[in-house]
Amino acid sequence: MTATAPAPRTRPAAVHTPRPAPRRRGNVGGTALTVLTWAIALVFVSPALWMVLTAFKTEGIAQTDPPTLLFQPTLDQFRNVVGSDFMPYVGNSLIATLASTALVLLLGTPAAYALSIRPVKRTKDVLFFFISTKMLPLVAVVVPIYVAAAEVGMLDNIWTLVVLYTAMNLPIAVWMLRSFFLEVPAGVVEAARMEGASLPRVLWSVMLPIMAPGVAATALICMIFSWNEFFFAVNLTASQAATVPVYLVGFITSEGLYWAQLAAAATLASLPIVVIGWTAQRQLVRGLSMGAVK
Repeated sequence: MTATAPAPRTRPAAVHTPRPAPRRRGNVGGTALTVLTWAIALVFVSPALWMVLTAFKTEGIAQTDPPTLLFQPTLDQFRNVVGSDFMPYVGNSLIATLASTALVLLLGTPAAYALSIRPVKRTKDVLFFFISTKMLPLVAVVVPIYVAAAEVGMLDNIWTLVVLYTAMNLPIAVWMLRSFFLEVPAGVVEAARMEGASLPRVLWSVMLPIMAPGVAATALICMIFSWNEFFFAVNLTASQAATVPVYLVGFITSEGLYWAQLAAAATLASLPIVVIGWTAQRQLVRGLSMGAVK
């Protein structure tokens, strides 16, 4: 009697379950938020766009009511502005802006460094004293400053504006730079100190390269404030040291307002800061976002 071999077992067929269809990225809410964001951005940018558009019009077209949207562009207004005495004003603005920004960084960086690594007992009071100077209305100090500048023969002098712009931007620069210094890991400073580096060496060779984006952001903000400052410039200068904002006021005359030429001059006046900001936008974004995420 022979034993029969058991039948080989067969594996059950694999059951293939259908995969769920991938969800569509985005939804109606996200699309609506994007459209709303673009709409808000266009509202804020529209004055600048209208200024650039008006700069390519003739004076007759610029004065029409309602405004003319379809027209033949012309560069006559830009030629008139460049052909006038526009460049000396630009030169004064460049000197006042670059010199004051350099002084702000030269004075504000060591102050912020000291308040970040070696804070005094009442550091918050010191910082509040710095920023409290920004709360004082400029009109309250213009008369004493005018009298003092007249006594020392510094009226209508570009270096008077350099000193004032430095004092105007130094408080906010100290606040910004201190926050950037605090973001540098303490271990980096301790390692440099253990290697024998002095405090100035740690500042210039270790910390500043790390927080270069923050320094760039601070410098750009100081440049914007100095370039656009009008109150001190219009009250303390006449012809030798007048800046670009003072030049723009010259288009408001008793004969009327020259809209097209004013728009062309304002467009040219905005270009330096726009170009600098566009060139340094990566450093600016990194600098302004330092400390935003812990």
